[in-house]
Amino acid sequence: MVEEQHIVADRSLIRTARVISAIFTPFSIPFLAFLILFLFSYLRIMPIQYKLIVLGVVYCFTILMPTLTIFLFRKINGFSPEDLGERKRRFMPFLLTITSYVFCLVMMHRLNIPWYMTGIILAALIMMVICIVVNLKWKLSEHMAGVGAIVGGLVSFSALFGYNPVWWLCLFILIAGVLGTARIILQHHTLGEVLVGFAVGLICSLLVLHPLSNILFRIFLF
Repeated sequence: MVEEQHIVADRSLIRTARVISAIFTPFSIPFLAFLILFLFSYLRIMPIQYKLIVLGVVYCFTILMPTLTIFLFRKINGFSPEDLGERKRRFMPFLLTITSYVFCLVMMHRLNIPWYMTGIILAALIMMVICIVVNLKWKLSEHMAGVGAIVGGLVSFSALFGYNPVWWLCLFILIAGVLGTARIILQHHTLGEVLVGFAVGLICSLLVLHPLSNILFRIFLF
């Protein structure tokens, strides 16, 4: 009886971990970042039509296109979702996602969207490139990289827009802990892969979006 309860508890834990991983998939992170920006910052005063256009572009190129292309790639090659979890088979999904993000940047540039918005996509793109390079030798967590990027974005935008990010930081650090635990429970990543993934996302976001580092980049480029 006790053993059966343990089995049920383990299954419930695994199901919960899968749901958490599905909710905070790397594809959803940029869209979630824009949603937070438009709902809870001074950008909420922007016209609804403008916000819907931006959200539509972000959704199409960071969620819809990567999901569809990876699904087609999986079907053509007969891979299951679990098969793509193997390090050697992650290269093509990364490449397809990076291509989608490049198209997103091009579209946002043509629409003259401000740099602090396109910077979100640029940070995500740089993060993906680092992930694909690291993946050649080692496997890190893109889920955690995405959450780390949001934490870095909160710190950066608080410096840019002058607001207190403490409560948001507490929330997303908590989410990061829960998500990292879920990835370890599912045995998709080790603790080291989870921590390095978070660090990669955090650093990329700070370097691209924080006003200080952004100024340094402009001086360097000049």
